[in-house]
Amino acid sequence: MNARTSRALKPLPLPLWIQGAIEALIAAVISAMLVLIPLVVIWSGGGFAATGIEFIARLGGQAWLAIHGVPLHLSLESGTNSDAVLTGTFWFLPWGLVLLPFFLGWRAGRRLARASYRDQIWQALAGGAVAYAAVGLATSLLVPNAAVAINPAWGTLIPTAVMVLALLAGARREAGSWARLIGVDLADRIERLSQHSRWAGSYVWSVVRAGAVGLVASFGLAAALMAVQIGLHWADIAQVYQELNAGIWGGAVVTVAQLGIMPNLAMWTLAWTTGAGFSLGTGSVVAPLQTLVGPQPAVPVLTALPVGLEPAWSWPFLLLPVAGGFLAGWWLLREGENHFDEWLSLKISRRWASLSLSTLALGVFVALATAALAILPFWLSTGSLGVGRLTGLGPTAWLAAVMLGGLVGLGAMFGYLVSPAWEKYQYVVPEGWADEADEDDEENEDGEAGEEPDAGGGSGRR
Repeated sequence: MNARTSRALKPLPLPLWIQGAIEALIAAVISAMLVLIPLVVIWSGGGFAATGIEFIARLGGQAWLAIHGVPLHLSLESGTNSDAVLTGTFWFLPWGLVLLPFFLGWRAGRRLARASYRDQIWQALAGGAVAYAAVGLATSLLVPNAAVAINPAWGTLIPTAVMVLALLAGARREAGSWARLIGVDLADRIERLSQHSRWAGSYVWSVVRAGAVGLVASFGLAAALMAVQIGLHWADIAQVYQELNAGIWGGAVVTVAQLGIMPNLAMWTLAWTTGAGFSLGTGSVVAPLQTLVGPQPAVPVLTALPVGLEPAWSWPFLLLPVAGGFLAGWWLLREGENHFDEWLSLKISRRWASLSLSTLALGVFVALATAALAILPFWLSTGSLGVGRLTGLGPTAWLAAVMLGGLVGLGAMFGYLVSPAWEKYQYVVPEGWADEADEDDEENEDGEAGEEPDAGGGSGRR
């Protein structure tokens, strides 16, 4: 009887779609609490004037949608005249803050991958997507007010897209390969292709990865430049903090908000190093060769803008993307497969001509790959505060991507040409390898000397 009872009380495993829904709801609740708690603390300390908890709840829901990239349509009264209404669309994706729900979705995706069999992860992802879409739809219907309007379609689709990408990234990380995740063996399909198709595919894949290396390296150098600029203007930033006089919790919220937009500012700095520059509102431009900036909001980090920098001191910073491209060319020599150079060397007898043509083609292809990979991040770093002058923030995505691609492609050509000499003189053989190699050579020489042709003309036994 006890055995039957224990067997009957044993919990049954939940279906995968229910597990996915639960994981997505947990991620939504935690991310919402991380947004609401600071607002409640400020409100309890006397902030937000004489407002009720309902206002804080609506504001928190609007902020939750905003950090996912949902556009908010604003209708604000202008000054004391209630008849004058300023309208616009607030849309700005803070990369640092969107990492909160993305990280929660990434962890959920890893757990769902551990709970799923092969080819069944789609059930968990579908359940998570539906649950998160329901949260986004409910939030976009409940939090609008007279000043903020939200399109329910965008409020549903954009957060769902963010969560699905996070779940996929986490599941792929846990599975280790797409074959284990979705049951499609890409390596097996590639093996069925012809040799020329595999060589062409390997070359294209190497070029795309080199473009990614150039983009990431250039972004890292731009981020380092931004950090140095902030360090040089730390006194001005502290002065703006004192002028705000926002208190402990208000200053903390301002700091968190600035940390949330730091990756966006790093992308703007990258656009600045390409020469394309970026905009801080209507009629403003911040570029190495020209800077024209009007009145700005009291955001401390904006005091670190490179205003007043002489063009003679600005143009050397254009070499930063070239340095990123140099690293991409070096990486391609070490890790990539330049089958196009091998093909040209077979068609053209003069090596200097084949190497020149293949390197020129490599620079063009890496430039195209970098520009194609960079245009979306540049666009996602832009935004608009909806009203006033600050309706256009960030770089012109296509211009910055094209100029970045050109500079990275130029650096990739130099890196690919110079790296062979660098690898030759900098490679160090570990201790013991040289002795083993000498012994192997001696054994090979002894074996070759002991070989004698047999009577039939074939090779003899070693």
